[in-house]
Amino acid sequence: LLQEMSEGKTAEEVVMNGKDEASKPSNQDEKEKKVANAEKKEEKEPTKAKPDETKSVQEPDKAQLKEKFKLFSKFGDKSADGSTIKLSQSDKWFKQAGVIQTKGVSTTDTGIAFRKVSKKAPKISFVDWNKYLDEIATAKKMDVNTIKTKLVDCGEPGFTGGTKVAKSAAVDRLTDASKYGGAHKERFDSTGKGRGKEGREDAKSDGYVSGYKNKKGADSKMR
Repeated sequence: LLQEMSEGKTAEEVVMNGKDEASKPSNQDEKEKKVANAEKKEEKEPTKAKPDETKSVQEPDKAQLKEKFKLFSKFGDKSADGSTIKLSQSDKWFKQAGVIQTKGVSTTDTGIAFRKVSKKAPKISFVDWNKYLDEIATAKKMDVNTIKTKLVDCGEPGFTGGTKVAKSAAVDRLTDASKYGGAHKERFDSTGKGRGKEGREDAKSDGYVSGYKNKKGADSKMR
């Protein structure tokens, strides 16, 4: 203390410096404790994996996938035997299954993958087609089993899920058969169901104009 005071420092400065130096180790100890506590917390509570990382789609039945392969390889091609498939047929299958979408797999992606596997051949076998699926899945960072499941569950070739009828007051009015008149009324029965050919053929005339109410009386007079 006397030495530091002889160097020109006041007694107050020397005391304050001593306090600062004494507080430094304690602050460092606090930081070390925080780091140790954080490490212990991480050991007790491991980082949770994201749902997408843990989920894995089960591979669909290969027999069902092969059966769909045969159906779509013959779709629109009478000469096909079901052993090989064209890119155009595979693309139709992809579109029906919802694999090809505006945001996702495109026909450009399928074309590039098909050429890699087919080596410029117009058709590929079921085995090579599976390699083609792996190629697309890798390029687009998708689960190949997800693609296969969609392809199995899409229905028969050409199936679009049926036509959806728009519902509105105008449509209801125009499709209400009870409000039809003239020849159109004859096309439907009392429940509104179409009568088919019977409704399109004219009934045999009884000799009276439409709407005449005294048919029985007139018939009795004629007799």
